[in-house]
Amino acid sequence: MSQYKIEAGTAQHIGDRAEQQDRVSLFTAPKAPGYLMAVVADGMGGLSGGAMAAEQVLRTAKQAFDLFSPQTEDAVTLIRTIARDAHTLIKLNAISSEKKPHSTMVVLLLTPERTAIWAHAGDSRLYRFDGPNCAERTIDHSHVANLIQQGKITPQQAREHKMAHLLFSALGSAESEPEITIGKCANLKAGDAFLLCTDGLWQYFSRAELGAAIAVNSPRQACEMLIAKARERAAGHEADNCTMAVVKLAEPTRETKSYTVDRMRRAV
Repeated sequence: MSQYKIEAGTAQHIGDRAEQQDRVSLFTAPKAPGYLMAVVADGMGGLSGGAMAAEQVLRTAKQAFDLFSPQTEDAVTLIRTIARDAHTLIKLNAISSEKKPHSTMVVLLLTPERTAIWAHAGDSRLYRFDGPNCAERTIDHSHVANLIQQGKITPQQAREHKMAHLLFSALGSAESEPEITIGKCANLKAGDAFLLCTDGLWQYFSRAELGAAIAVNSPRQACEMLIAKARERAAGHEADNCTMAVVKLAEPTRETKSYTVDRMRRAV
């Protein structure tokens, strides 16, 4: 069973866009006590279309998680089902709305067995921290991420690349099925932390900066600090929507005894 308490917070900023098309939420499940799910989605597809796609990701995740029971269903299967069903429903909404909505997705599921399972599609990211140190992060399903892995460009060059926002995997695409990448980490402990965020946040920070901000602050304080700094660094240059969720594992609160026990005497 878990040997830590979970602290979590979320934050958003519209940036310099006309509409907030990102979505973020934290869920618990009635049939899965001790489980926590965090979801971040970045909608694309013009006004209203992108917001509709991201909203569909959250709606699908909540509905699936509400029905989830660890006695009858596997956690990885749950996350894959969420991605697959959201992809299908976004495509159906596109037909009825005459729009071309798409959405990225990153989902984190924490279990009472001290395990984290996550999945992502597109360039919304998950970072896992061990204290202030970044232990790992998801690899974007994007053109520039492929170029970096092939050694053709550096991460700095990727930020300024003219095709930086070109994705090869997203939910709702009519041309191809999305690539869903699954990650897992066991033996979680107090001091571990997770950040889920859209590209409107991560493009402004190094891993070290994110880790430091999250390690020394509560989730709410870290969210407020990072959103404010992202806005400062964007400097009004048509910044994207900015969305994040922070989940930290902290030492459980120890109960302090505030009473004394005296020997009871039998009444004669």
